[in-house]
Amino acid sequence: MLYQLYEAQRSLMEPFSDFAQAASKLYGQGAVWGQLPMAQRMAAGYDLLYRLGKDYEKPEFNIKSVKVDDEEVVIQEAVELDKPFCELRRFKRFTDEPHILKTLKSQPVVLIVAPLSGHYATLLRDTVRTMLQDHKVYITDWKNARLVPLSEGEFHLDDYINYVQEFIRRLQAEYGNCHVVSVCQPTVPVLAAVSLMASRGEQLPLTMTMMGGPIDARKSPTAVNNLAMNKSYEWFENNVIYRVPQGFPGAGRKVYPGFLQHTGFVAMNPDRHASSHYDYFKDLIKGDDASAEAHRKFYDEYNAVLDMDADYYLETIRTVFQEFDLVNGTWDVKNPQGQVERVHPQDIHSTALLTVEGELDDISGSGQTEAAHSLCTGIANDKREHYEVKGAGHYGIFSGRRWRELVYPKVLKFIAANDQPQSRAGNRGGLAAEDSIKPGRKVPAVAAKKLPAKKATAVAVKKPVARKKPGTGAAR
Repeated sequence: MLYQLYEAQRSLMEPFSDFAQAASKLYGQGAVWGQLPMAQRMAAGYDLLYRLGKDYEKPEFNIKSVKVDDEEVVIQEAVELDKPFCELRRFKRFTDEPHILKTLKSQPVVLIVAPLSGHYATLLRDTVRTMLQDHKVYITDWKNARLVPLSEGEFHLDDYINYVQEFIRRLQAEYGNCHVVSVCQPTVPVLAAVSLMASRGEQLPLTMTMMGGPIDARKSPTAVNNLAMNKSYEWFENNVIYRVPQGFPGAGRKVYPGFLQHTGFVAMNPDRHASSHYDYFKDLIKGDDASAEAHRKFYDEYNAVLDMDADYYLETIRTVFQEFDLVNGTWDVKNPQGQVERVHPQDIHSTALLTVEGELDDISGSGQTEAAHSLCTGIANDKREHYEVKGAGHYGIFSGRRWRELVYPKVLKFIAANDQPQSRAGNRGGLAAEDSIKPGRKVPAVAAKKLPAKKATAVAVKKPVARKKPGTGAAR
């Protein structure tokens, strides 16, 4: 019922938010009432009211170009693989310069596994933009569960792991090898995915870079860890899980709603957010457009949240934060064929491992990510590294100045030191970009807003067999 009440409140507030936006423009500089006394304050107040009440949709990556060897290279997004709950998205680079094209073709292939923990994959925009200078980049773009019809079946933590393995195999089939970078939440399922591939004797990624993730959440527990540890599984099931209301493609699906997650994010640092919004108000009055725009960009991303499928969320809470199955060696995962396999990180031998932590990380505490080294005992010492970023919080290790100036050079060097020549599948020719464009790929639009019920079925793309819920110009 809470979800329905939230949607009703949001629908009720929408016209007031639109009015505030219009009023802000009327009092703006050069507008009809812009010369009235206190006009700037009125415009700033209405603008702030609009941003506090507006609905935040999924942002775009909006990466149009990057520089490679001081030359501008055009970027085009494409969906390589469309799964019910995730898109494997590629950032294809185009150039007409032969020497740049040669560089692009030789650069390593990287799969960035983005978090499925509230925010969209666009949170890693800076990570992607920076890595595109020296790598072929793919990313997991997780879908909002309220937009996934019930006919697509359930989504479990096991499915997440199976998705990651499928994406790795796809890139290996395409290029012969790949590297994997995981940020925060996915460090745990990525380690599980690679471990299972190692136990089966499959080809593994050349490197795993794990950044700010809860490999062992028992170490230096944070407020996030303590909440998950101190509340029972049943508490989460009874207090944060709701069904998607009518009017969305995923109507009836059990989810952990995005608006509840956002409330939790803000509750962690309410004073900081209140101060930030007040500073925004003052910047508007002063006419400090640069600072105001920086605020907008941050909160356009921060306030855009997605619903998570309930099964996946609850299983993550239990497996990672309550029973610590990975570090205890008791984690069993069901593969797509329905077989149960035990996760053995010690079976990984050929993959190099880099872990990165922020000194001031208040989400994944000190030592939680580094714990991967004590699990991956099969990896030789000369193929493993750990790096603690001084002065960096959680977001600083993958976004912003510290990421670009401190972390990325380490990641770049580590991947380059463990890279191997690629063996491309098939004979490609043609365009002046990384690859010839393959048929059947699309560049999708930004996630849709709430849809009328009669259009809900239009979102469905594929219909896999529903899984029964268990016991509880071209380049290379």
